[in-house]
Amino acid sequence: MFEYCSDPKSLEGLAWLSCYLTSGTHLMMYWSVLTVLLLLALAAPAALLFGFGGALMARSLNPVTRTFGKGYISMVRGVPDVVFFLFVPLAVDQGLEYLNHKIRCSDWSEPVRRGVDFVVCPAAKIPQSSAPAFVHDAYSFALALLAFALVFGAFAANTLHGAMTAVPKAQVETAEAYGMNRAQAFRRVILPQMWVYALPGLSNLWMILIKATPLLFLLGIKDIVYWARELGGSKTSVYAYAHPDWRVWYFLGLLVFYLVLTAISEKVFSRLQRRLSTGQATASGEALRRAGA
Repeated sequence: MFEYCSDPKSLEGLAWLSCYLTSGTHLMMYWSVLTVLLLLALAAPAALLFGFGGALMARSLNPVTRTFGKGYISMVRGVPDVVFFLFVPLAVDQGLEYLNHKIRCSDWSEPVRRGVDFVVCPAAKIPQSSAPAFVHDAYSFALALLAFALVFGAFAANTLHGAMTAVPKAQVETAEAYGMNRAQAFRRVILPQMWVYALPGLSNLWMILIKATPLLFLLGIKDIVYWARELGGSKTSVYAYAHPDWRVWYFLGLLVFYLVLTAISEKVFSRLQRRLSTGQATASGEALRRAGA
């Protein structure tokens, strides 16, 4: 990073530390922080979208759609998260490659399944082995994002379904008595009010999502947990920046990072809850009304 970093073994004190913290591997660790934040920024709305769709299906009048929605919620919530985090990327990856194999290599005579091995023609690999490294990283990230969206979407669906049910039925019946159909009553009565009831559960789900980001390490993505372990481990004199075992300091930095992220999230959700509760006929809304009276 700096000109005087050309010979790390000749450095001492703050000069050595400045070069050490700006080395190429540390820059990759700092980039992994952005990877975690990007995952949170994309996984949250994606999970909310899956959850909203699952909640609508779970309350559908069609028995097939309702069964599918409730089955999605129950299945994902009833299976350990790590199973889906490992299964979904693998299943989607092999499924896409198999379809690509059928399209591109229709004359392929050998079986795709060979015992425990899954072998497709080279042209069907996604992405191609000759693709740049960032393409492989982006593909792995997309699969991980899908896994997070599916898993947390089921929990969001359960929360949103309960919030929709929590809206007083008398209001819905009144809307229907004024001539609104089921869809209109949902858009104008249930949808605006359900967020007050759903926000506590969604905020808790957001906190769990933050804590689940280290699972990226299990999916082969070099996140901050990976780099904390790799960089903090003992380095002998064969390395440019030799040092003893510093993993405790690296993981302490991760502790601070996640605590700060959690503290900021709590303040944001607290303000959002206050704003949504204003004027609502709920316990928090009544408390705000009395406080302002």
